[in-house]
Amino acid sequence: MVGIGGAAESTDMVLNIGPQHPSTHGVLRLKLVLDGERIVRAEPVIGYMHRGAEKLFEARDYRQIIVLANRHDWLSAFSNELGVVLAVERMLGMEVPERAVWLRTLLAELNRVLNHLMFLGSYPLELGGITPIFYAFTEREKLQHVMEEVSGGRMHYMFNRVGGLKEDLPAGWTGRARAAVAEVRAHMDRIDDLVLGNEIFRGRTRGVGALSPEAVHAYGVSGPIGRASGVDFDLRRDEPYLAYGELGDVLKVVTREEGDCLARFECLLEQTHNSLDLADACLDRLAELPPGPVNQRLPKVLKAPEGHTYAWTENPLGINGYYLVSKGEKTPYRLKLRSASYNNIQALTELLPGTLVADMVAILGSMFFVVGDIDK
Repeated sequence: MVGIGGAAESTDMVLNIGPQHPSTHGVLRLKLVLDGERIVRAEPVIGYMHRGAEKLFEARDYRQIIVLANRHDWLSAFSNELGVVLAVERMLGMEVPERAVWLRTLLAELNRVLNHLMFLGSYPLELGGITPIFYAFTEREKLQHVMEEVSGGRMHYMFNRVGGLKEDLPAGWTGRARAAVAEVRAHMDRIDDLVLGNEIFRGRTRGVGALSPEAVHAYGVSGPIGRASGVDFDLRRDEPYLAYGELGDVLKVVTREEGDCLARFECLLEQTHNSLDLADACLDRLAELPPGPVNQRLPKVLKAPEGHTYAWTENPLGINGYYLVSKGEKTPYRLKLRSASYNNIQALTELLPGTLVADMVAILGSMFFVVGDIDK
């Protein structure tokens, strides 16, 4: 209690949400100052899952750092690996085989769908709707099967390598991947209708937790959350990498103007549909390519030349940046990671004040973050 007593007027109460809470996708603590049922101030307290990944990068060579890179956002492991190897390849001036470029694009979009399905199922659960998460996990399993078959991993794929990918596809894999994408697309209507057609869900999310475009820019918010506030920015279109420059006719950058919880959910849902279309386009292109390598032959000891570079990617949750500094050794001198969730969660200090405690979970869940991605 902060004030002169429980019976006095205008007494503020400090309430700790967490550090364990079911709607945070990890271990986050929110320190709220309340005036009755209304939030006066909100402070996200982070660091409970910090494991010093950036420091650990400095003690491992360029092959080994991939195992660290795919763990901070455990829902976007393939995309996390991708950013690191792109930075190293840029330092080396290395060209990646065309098949590897298209395969990376395909797997990045499948990983994006897996990430989004988790939030499309878990967000309604946080608002009291249990059914969508069963549908979401059913569809996730179909894509998990093909991702596990190609990489050997279900969560931490370890499939990217400097210079390409670990190995070529199993026989018949593209056909099974195409069938999985078609199945997921055919069943997405169940989530569309069940959630967006629910008047209770719309009542809990429409007009709640509106984030202004100015706040998006001020806090560096990106991804579906930023685009839901009308900030039309997507690296896949605006600064293309991999094969996205050739997918301009398929890639659709989904935006909304409202910036509320409902707009964020709609952006995530519509972006999932578009990622399935992108996956199909990649499969079509792979079918046209002649057989060829999916990686470059590397020296036994891989050393990046002295210098520095910055690579960034449009990860499922937003922009990830990788600032790599090399002293010409086999390990990075410095690898600074800019994770999407870290910036996105800071906006809670602006979003939560003035709202009711009952709306706190609705706002928190709509920010679509992974706490390991915040803490690194």
